[in-house]
Amino acid sequence: MPGIVVVGSQWGDEGKGKVVDLLSERVDVVARYQGGNNAGHTVMFEDKQFILHLIPSGIFWKGKLTVLGNGVVVDPQALLDEIAELRRQGVYVGENLKVSDEANLIMPYHKAFDKLRENLKGAGKIGTTGRGIGPAYEDKMGREGLRFCEFRAGNARALRERLGSILEEKNVLLRSHFRSDAPLFDLNQILDQYAALCEQVQPHLCDSSAALNDALDAGKTVLFEGAQGTHLDVDHGTYPFVTSSNTTAGGACTGCGVGPTKIARVIGITKAYTTRVGEGPFPTELRDDPIGRHLQARGQEVGATTGRVRRCGWFDAVVVREAVRLSGMTGLAMMKLDVLDELDTLKIAVAYRDREGHTHESMPHWIGTAGGITPVYEEWPGWRRSIRGITEYAKLPQAAIAYLDRIAELTRVPIGIVSTGPRREETILLDRGL
Repeated sequence: MPGIVVVGSQWGDEGKGKVVDLLSERVDVVARYQGGNNAGHTVMFEDKQFILHLIPSGIFWKGKLTVLGNGVVVDPQALLDEIAELRRQGVYVGENLKVSDEANLIMPYHKAFDKLRENLKGAGKIGTTGRGIGPAYEDKMGREGLRFCEFRAGNARALRERLGSILEEKNVLLRSHFRSDAPLFDLNQILDQYAALCEQVQPHLCDSSAALNDALDAGKTVLFEGAQGTHLDVDHGTYPFVTSSNTTAGGACTGCGVGPTKIARVIGITKAYTTRVGEGPFPTELRDDPIGRHLQARGQEVGATTGRVRRCGWFDAVVVREAVRLSGMTGLAMMKLDVLDELDTLKIAVAYRDREGHTHESMPHWIGTAGGITPVYEEWPGWRRSIRGITEYAKLPQAAIAYLDRIAELTRVPIGIVSTGPRREETILLDRGL
């Protein structure tokens, strides 16, 4: 069977972890195609809660293979820590986890430069997690990245020469641009540290492209998951306030080494409102507004990775409609609908108006640097009762159904999943577009 891609339709934190967990029961393989441990997926079922940063949430299902593709940048210590924590919580992690030996490594200097750059930018900071993701991708594109396969036995001399050359440049940059008294990065120390870490990861390493294509050719179903959301895509997001990789569905092909003909469906994950972590434009943000604070508190909008409070605002159909177009989404999963239970009136942004009074039904490409956008809203009545745990669509209040139907109309794609609570069981499955 062809592959299925799950992608965030806003700025990340939409609830992809829960959807991947739900859909993992139906598939054979779950593969992550981009990002690093700057992402955070929270999964809840029964009375348990798990927070993942690298490993796909398919790891919770017996008999499923989980894969980190070549497009992911991996901090090996973070990966090993996550494996250890899952095992501590009783989750089996062994041959069911595979890691691409072509994945680029996050090195100590990546994390150091990430933090130093943000500090230098001051008020102009991007809002990175400081975990070295951006600098690791920069080195990958600059052909100075290091991959797992380079730490395999027999490559020691070539690896020492290459890393030594890289560190010469990094140390010059460190002292000349950031801190003249900063301690230099030590070649032997880094080599010893990463050789030991990669040795521990070794049992999980494989040619992930071959493994995934073999699974697809054998008729198995592969679910591809990304990190972050569409509007953090380095090419199509609210640039420059974006991540350093392609978060859209096309990233699944390059980030896992599969052809586009292997992808049949793309499921967009969206919240019933909008959130964003970090800096950057956010047209429907309810800044310093009691409703924004209500959404933040009721939705528990705190980053699973960073602990940062998320900015909150009304549902933005312009943002999601753009995401539908960019990834060719065939269905939507509507998350956190229950967070809206107590509101009298709901708003949906259907267009934008700029400073000159022009109306935009799609997101202007200059929004990341110019701003000056005002949302054009529709108002819809709230339902003013709890929908927590409802599992049948017909049992939703009519006002909730009307709200969902209007979003499907505005985004031009059917809603196939409705989440009515954080747990796996608190979900309505419609299978529309899935």
